[in-house]
Amino acid sequence: MVSNDEFIREVDEEYRRDQIAQIWKRYNGVIIGAAVLVVAAVGGWRYWEHSQETRAQAAAVRYEDALKLSREDKGKDAEAALESLAREGDGGYGLLARFRLAAELGQQNAENGASAYDALAKDGRLSPLWQDLARLRAAWLRLDSAEPARIRPDLERLAAPENPWRHSARELLGLSGLKAGDMDYAGKWFDQIAADRETPPALKQRLAVYTALVAGGPVPVTQ
Repeated sequence: MVSNDEFIREVDEEYRRDQIAQIWKRYNGVIIGAAVLVVAAVGGWRYWEHSQETRAQAAAVRYEDALKLSREDKGKDAEAALESLAREGDGGYGLLARFRLAAELGQQNAENGASAYDALAKDGRLSPLWQDLARLRAAWLRLDSAEPARIRPDLERLAAPENPWRHSARELLGLSGLKAGDMDYAGKWFDQIAADRETPPALKQRLAVYTALVAGGPVPVTQ
């Protein structure tokens, strides 16, 4: 004999099956359509991922080819390849190509390279980190030709304690002081390099030379 609890459970299960059948009968088109959309979305996502990976691989090959041309002293060919990749690339390799192109231009003409870095620094689509790197590289190329007042404002901002590019910025500021014969200005920045616990070892080695130059004072120019 079926117990009361079992009877209630069977009735409950039957009711649920009936409800599910009614829902399916009423909404089967919607359910099937939703399932198709889910499958299509997953397939579309997989296709997009594959497409992005393929494009990235192709861009990587083009970038390496451009670097090879540069190593082979085929500067113009390298510039053309980098320009093409920078123009067409919409990912990381497009950005790398723009930075590398600026470096290539800088090897031929410092101001042309610095101007290319200026364009990167003003590109609002880039993160502040990359914009600051472009400013740093532009200042480096102008160190020997530009007046200190032109390059120092950007560098002084980059030399702030929290900035990731502060070590290079401080080094450039110190060098600008040495170049101008302003040993007090140079020494101020070299002191900050020495006091920073995170200063890279290679820069600490160069610092010994810089501080010796500061201690020696300005070198008189003879005609």
